[in-house]
Amino acid sequence: MMKISNRSLLSLLRLSFLPIVLLQLLSINTNAQVKDLAWYTANAPFKMPTVPIPVFADKTFSIADFGGVNDGQTLNTVAFEKTIAACVAAGGGKVVVPAGLWLTGPIQLKSNINLEVQRGAIINFTSDHTQYPIIKASNTSTNYQPASPIYGYDLKNIAITGEGIIDGAGDSWREMKKSKTTEAQWKKLVASGGVVSEDGSIWWPSKEAMEGGAYIKALKQKSTKLTAADYLPARDGLRQHMVFLVNCENVLIENVTIRNSPKFIFYPSKCTNVTLRYANFYNEWYAQNGDAIDISACENVVVYKCNVSAGDDAICMKSSRGKSDPADGFNLQNILIAGCTVYNGHGGFVIGSNTDGGMRNIFVTDCNFIGTDIGIRVKSNAGRGGVVKDIYICNIYMKDILHEAISFDTYYEDVPAGAVKDTVRTVRDKTPVFSDFHMSNIFCNGAESAVSITGLPEMPIRKLFFDNVTISAKKGFEATDAADLSLKNVKLIVPTDNVYTLNNVPGVTITNGYFPASAKTLIKADAKSKDVKVISTDLRGVKDAVQVSKK
Repeated sequence: MMKISNRSLLSLLRLSFLPIVLLQLLSINTNAQVKDLAWYTANAPFKMPTVPIPVFADKTFSIADFGGVNDGQTLNTVAFEKTIAACVAAGGGKVVVPAGLWLTGPIQLKSNINLEVQRGAIINFTSDHTQYPIIKASNTSTNYQPASPIYGYDLKNIAITGEGIIDGAGDSWREMKKSKTTEAQWKKLVASGGVVSEDGSIWWPSKEAMEGGAYIKALKQKSTKLTAADYLPARDGLRQHMVFLVNCENVLIENVTIRNSPKFIFYPSKCTNVTLRYANFYNEWYAQNGDAIDISACENVVVYKCNVSAGDDAICMKSSRGKSDPADGFNLQNILIAGCTVYNGHGGFVIGSNTDGGMRNIFVTDCNFIGTDIGIRVKSNAGRGGVVKDIYICNIYMKDILHEAISFDTYYEDVPAGAVKDTVRTVRDKTPVFSDFHMSNIFCNGAESAVSITGLPEMPIRKLFFDNVTISAKKGFEATDAADLSLKNVKLIVPTDNVYTLNNVPGVTITNGYFPASAKTLIKADAKSKDVKVISTDLRGVKDAVQVSKK
């Protein structure tokens, strides 16, 4: 090991360091600010457009007037259809679901409709899967799926509002891993029916659900011209998103609680001008693929003061590129997430794993993550990666994070339930390009690891700026295949011998750093981690603050 003396380190105080891009709003005494949605929009670090809220005609149609029965036993699918049709015929307005328990099949939204679920109302989607017809995944798609509980394609001016509850009967669709249950819960689940995998590790609601994926895969190998009838035998295994909107414009989700989804709770794809405010999104922590909010290839999106608890990722950004999309475009951009709380989830705020459509201009601020697996999570892999840049995350408060407080992973690989993860990747056609992330005023009390960064050897993760970050964790800062990292006022409270571990990470600047009493070494680096600077940091009494390997 080659050691750098204190004298050499202190001489670095005179060297310049990478400029840190600071958000102007962080220099303001935020405690004195009245932060409403207009404030966040005006103070975003990029030109965030004001997202319009849909306006509806002053006409009201109640499902109770069109044959609806709120006893929880009567199927109201036709009543919903009739009520929405009458509202559309009148030029749009409000479709009201009054207090009561409303059992129904899928609800197809239409343009200029505000579905208001009033306080005391519960829309309960049926667990009878025969009520969910096989339909196209969009108006232009060649793929089929069971109709989502609530869905709409190519619509304008739509909303789901009110203080009621929407339940997607997701537990009748989802598989369950034995590892996520107690012994008593597992016995009760198996006794309820369904089937168990050969190795006894996964319960499925039905044999069709367990075999559906393999059935469709085999069909597609035989023919590319499949029909809805071809998909029908696999219906139980084709879990759908709960609220699924494709190519819609001017969308509002407000006040309502949406829960128990077959797959993702809210999934807008290729939508413009989407606002989620004061809403609640809830899946049980064990819900397989139970993401809460997945924004996919959308523009001009606001997620404001929402509460989230998920079985998978909580608030997630996705962006896939279609065949007709420009190669150098950004399918997801202009995203504002402010004042939200996440209680459970694989990640509090998440980017990926599909990033090949490109992402930019995302602003996440004033959020709390409590008990999530990972706090801030950025993930992709070769084969589905793209350019992700100009991401601003500030004023984030986290507690009891199970794994990493902050994670960048370009070897991420999600696998079906029961499959084995293999992170050895050879495909390099869609390479993740992560750069220009600005993370400021981030605080975490309790995590397994403070920061973990894993790039690709041929495409390091670049230009990460950390300012005013305090994290207590069992492990410190670990980075591999990254470059141009700037850390200012970063305090990592860890019990390990060294705080920073760098492998092939050239260009690191630590300014006003923190050296915990338990540590023997500030930085442990390999020979490829060159141009490492430590500035304005008290290293008195530290014999070997930086250790650099010869290899």
